[in-house]
Amino acid sequence: IVANSRKFSNATFEEINHLVQEIVSLAETCCAEGADPSCYDAGSSALSAKSCGEASPFPFHPGTAACCSQEGLEQKLCLAALRHPPQQLPRYLQPDNEELCQAFKQDPKDFADRFLYEYASSYGQAPLPVLLGSTRSFLSMVSTCCISSMPTACFRKEKLARKSLSLLTLMSNRACSRFAAYGKDKVTFSYLTSLAQKMPAASFEELFPLAEDAAEVFSQCCDSVAEDCMQRKLSEHTAKACGVLSAQGERVANCCKGKNLMENYFCISALPPAPAPKLPEVPKPTDKQLCGEEGARHAKRYLFELARRHSSVPEAALNMVYDASTKVREECCSAKDPSSCLQAKRQLMGEKLPPFLEKANQLCGQYTQLPFLDFKKRLQESLRQALPAASTELLGRLVEQRADFASTCCSHNSPPLYCSSKV
Repeated sequence: IVANSRKFSNATFEEINHLVQEIVSLAETCCAEGADPSCYDAGSSALSAKSCGEASPFPFHPGTAACCSQEGLEQKLCLAALRHPPQQLPRYLQPDNEELCQAFKQDPKDFADRFLYEYASSYGQAPLPVLLGSTRSFLSMVSTCCISSMPTACFRKEKLARKSLSLLTLMSNRACSRFAAYGKDKVTFSYLTSLAQKMPAASFEELFPLAEDAAEVFSQCCDSVAEDCMQRKLSEHTAKACGVLSAQGERVANCCKGKNLMENYFCISALPPAPAPKLPEVPKPTDKQLCGEEGARHAKRYLFELARRHSSVPEAALNMVYDASTKVREECCSAKDPSSCLQAKRQLMGEKLPPFLEKANQLCGQYTQLPFLDFKKRLQESLRQALPAASTELLGRLVEQRADFASTCCSHNSPPLYCSSKV
């Protein structure tokens, strides 16, 4: 249930259930002692044929038709590789203790199956062992506390005991969503700029190795089925980060005081951006640096400097600048005349970039500092000044649109693809 709910995060419970029953039935039949050697091949072919049938009860996927035009093993492999993109925002909301116990007592098996489906489709980017451990401990808590004579005290104790595992699930789902959306190089950049905005006094040399280390952890553990890969490596990374960053100020030092490394990691990642310090203008990399062997590193260093000077610019906006700079390097460094190409792009970036960063910095800065209603009032005033001829209806729409963007995308833990599409 967990594996298929992760894979087909848009499917209904009924569709997942059909698929799971078929797979379990195939395993029970073909893995039994004395089963025919061709049992699995014949059974999986029948399953593929059913997937390709018009009234298939299995999860719908837009790529199914293309797979079904193939035959034999190719068709089976193609169908097995299909998966929905992960959910942008986890939709699972844990009911209160009373509701949990009511549903559990009504039908324990149905309760467990539905929980596994909802939780796994919501946190589908967390590594499989993390998800399995988290769901197992949750179901164990429910079955223990719902028959306890003091359920409230039982839930309080059990929730405290599984806090670290809950945080690991939440954080690894976020990190691996980013890794799936961005790839290793861009995750390194994303992590680097996040640290730069939280600790603008720290240097590139201090923060870049930590960003590379984090990206390496995610590249090794997001798809790993090793039982403790994410917990072990993320704990090692946190210890390393605390060793480097504790000297950067009280905020990080306080996060690193705890005995539980998972909670320390969560604390650092939840830190809001620090006020940007007054720094001299960013030195721009030369043409030779940008097109040399270390070009990517020089570009990252420059964007790191921009991020620490605009500490409230959201990740999605910085990523757009990163994509644009990567494209410029690809275009110009392979051009006949790299210098004049870069010169033209620099001029364009010089005009467009400062106002873009300023607007993004102001929007998210105000969102972070003001209570939400005051933030919306401020938005309304500034939009009314900028668009004096706009109707009340249009102004209302723009305020809602920007407030929605800010509440979802201004924090560093925002859903990557959703926010990129909203910038």
